[in-house]
Parts: sequence; C-alpha cells; structure tokens
Amino acid sequence: MRVLSIGECMAELSPTKTPGEFRLGFAGDTFNTAWYLAKIAPGIQVSYMTAVGDDDNSERMRHFMRKSGICDKHVRVIRDRTIGLYQIHIHNGERSFTYWRGQSAARQLAQDPAALKRAMDSADLIYFSGITLAILDEQSRKSLFSSLRRMRQKGRVIAFDTNLRPRLWTNSQDMIDTIMHAAGFADIIMPSFEDEAEWFGDASPRATLDRYKQAGADRIIVKNSDQSVTYFDHGTYGEVAVEAADDAIDTTAAGDSFNAGVLAEILGQNDLEQGILQGCALARQVVRQSGALVDVRRTVRGCDTL
Repeated sequence: MRVLSIGECMAELSPTKTPGEFRLGFAGDTFNTAWYLAKIAPGIQVSYMTAVGDDDNSERMRHFMRKSGICDKHVRVIRDRTIGLYQIHIHNGERSFTYWRGQSAARQLAQDPAALKRAMDSADLIYFSGITLAILDEQSRKSLFSSLRRMRQKGRVIAFDTNLRPRLWTNSQDMIDTIMHAAGFADIIMPSFEDEAEWFGDASPRATLDRYKQAGADRIIVKNSDQSVTYFDHGTYGEVAVEAADDAIDTTAAGDSFNAGVLAEILGQNDLEQGILQGCALARQVVRQSGALVDVRRTVRGCDTL
C-alpha cells in the first residue's frame, strides 16, 4: 500500500530538560502522521508532498525524511525560499506554539497541478489536513480540491484531519466554509471535538460526526481528549473508551500519532475499532515524552489519552 501525506513540515524547537535549552528537529501535523506511519508500518510506502527552499535547513529536512523511511520524491524545491519554524512551550503537559512561517516555501506546494497529479497518481491513500488548506492561497486550494476530486473518482481513499487553527486563516468563516468544502472530498475524516464544538457549535461528538456524515464520508473518527472516541463506519456507529494519561508531559503530536495508528490498521484491512485502539496506544506513548516525534512501538493494549 502507498500513502501520500500532503502539508507543511517545519523546523521545530522543542524544550529539553535544561531550562532555556531547545532541540532542533523537524515536524508538522501531516508530516508527524507520515513519520509515525512509516515507523509502525514499514510495509506501507509513505511519501510526503510539500515544498522547501534551497538552503541548508531545507536539505537537512529532506535528509531527515529519507532517513525516517519517508520518500521525498514529491518535495518541490523553490529557490530563495526556506522552511517555516516553530517553538514549543510546555506548561503542565499542555503545549502552545510560536510560529515563524510567513515566507515558508510550503505555501507553494500546490501551485504545480502536474506535480500534484504525479504525486497523487502514485498513492492508494491521500492524507491532508485543515492546516494544509490554511497555508495555501485560494487558487492553490482549488487545484488541490480538483486533484482530490479526480482521485476519489478513481477509487483512491482520501483521509482528512480537520485540524482547526483559526490563527492561520483570514477569518473564521473562511475556515469553516473551506473545511466543510474539503470534507466533501474525504472518505475518512478525523476531527477533534473540542475544536469542532468551539467553531461549529457542536453540542456533542455525535453532532460533529453527523455533520461530517452529511458531507459524505464513509468513516468518521471523533477524538475527544480523554473521553470516548465516537465513530461512524460504513453505517455503523460506536464508541471506544479512553483511559486518561495522568502522566502526560507533552501532548504535541498526540492526535497526529493517533491518526497514524488508525490509518495503519485500516490499510492493514483491520476493523476501525482496532485502529482506534492502536491510535490510542501510540498517543499514550507520545504524550509521555517530549517533542513531536518520539520513539514508539506498535502495540494495542487498550485505549489511552489522545
């Protein structure tokens, strides 16, 4: 099976145990999912599509991708550009971020329709997020949507994490309208209830699920922090209990790793509940460590915090 993940990978400054000291790494929501998927499912061919600059940090990023088992064939290099940068701040296990991404090359990742076609034609499953959409200009979004529509018509699976980040959008209405438009191209949608409730006014995870069901998705998995995961799977509704991780030290990439666990099991032809359990097991390992990309193993021992 072949997976193409589309979005922005950035340079990451994450705090170490020494106050005031930071470690340089590379991460970003759709890249994190690609990285965890490559780590736990080596039988799946994982590729990443983005755009980078022609500077040293961009080349270090591509080297890191290849070293991690992620194909960088579909990474565009744009002259005189560079990659975005963000810094993680941790307080009581919860994270916040400071970003420097205004001139990131990734904003141009969808400006070449032919490159989009080549990348998507090489994949069985295509994964993108609300952040992927937020960094693109209107014409690039249209190009991406056109390619997604074509691929879905050809029977490829489209997976979408809504990942609502209002600060990246011109205004909240633009975000809401674009997210719902994008949902219409997806077979699998993986929203987080807390964000959906805030911006769409959903009263419950089931309300979130039903709204995206109306958009036409076959599978919807609603994450809800340490509450039950609510899902819809080809006409069947269900819930999977979540055990809170009281020992969490950093929730960065918890949802991204969860998504990787779900997708790995779906691609392995396992049922969705098994995928949710796998995603929870991965997320629990991630929140116990610092940084977006950490050592994990593929194992299902029950469902933990997302």
